[in-house]
Amino acid sequence: MNAVQSKMARAAVGWGVRELAKEAGVAVDTISRLERGEEIMPRTLSAIQGALETAGVVFLDGTYSGSGGPGVRLASPADSPIDTDESETIQYPEFLSGDGGPGSGG
Repeated sequence: MNAVQSKMARAAVGWGVRELAKEAGVAVDTISRLERGEEIMPRTLSAIQGALETAGVVFLDGTYSGSGGPGVRLASPADSPIDTDESETIQYPEFLSGDGGPGSGG
């Protein structure tokens, strides 16, 4: 987890610096130092990341497909109203033909 991921994660769960510090069991100044890009102790970083993960944040390391770097997203709850069963996904040929990628006009 880096400084930007910490800020994005806090925003995703609606926490301020004080809330994150309380949940992680660290000082408010520690969160501020992390988010300024200063180095903090590995176990402290783990406590902060753990608190955010418990709140539902998933950390992305940047090795996934796409051009993005490290980031965060919210975990999908098991009882999500969004159907994620892809076994019934239908792909219509008219949407697949001529699909030449971004900027190709197809």
